[in-house]
Amino acid sequence: MQKYDDPQVIARLAALKTMTVKELKAEWSKLMGSDAPNNSSQFMIQRLSYRIQELAFGGMSKPLVRTLDALADEYEGKKVRKSVIADPRNPIIGTRLVRGWNGTEHTVTVMKDGFDWNGQRFKSLSAIAKTITGTNWNGYRFFGLRAAERGAR
Repeated sequence: MQKYDDPQVIARLAALKTMTVKELKAEWSKLMGSDAPNNSSQFMIQRLSYRIQELAFGGMSKPLVRTLDALADEYEGKKVRKSVIADPRNPIIGTRLVRGWNGTEHTVTVMKDGFDWNGQRFKSLSAIAKTITGTNWNGYRFFGLRAAERGAR
């Protein structure tokens, strides 16, 4: 089990708050391997605090980084990174989802790497639901999809 109250780490973190901007920039160069991007002591203290803890206790796991990258792609509506979030609620490729909204019928086709609606590709059903309604929706709920029952296939 990891011990997160290492006195040396705590002392290094506390020391950051007493440093001048010049000292913080020197610490930045040492820990980050580059020049500090600005002169904001608050910015440098926050980033250096994270880096000190990351070096002492480890950073984010690779699966977490991949998940965060995929979520960022989904949020940004573009696919820059290679990862894809697999959701068990996704229907079989080729399935057509139909939903009425304000008197208009909307049809979405499930694709291998996303969804097609009106000739546009989307990474998530939530993005389509937001485009249709103008408000945030859980896309699976909007299109009437539920999580699979436990033990069911």
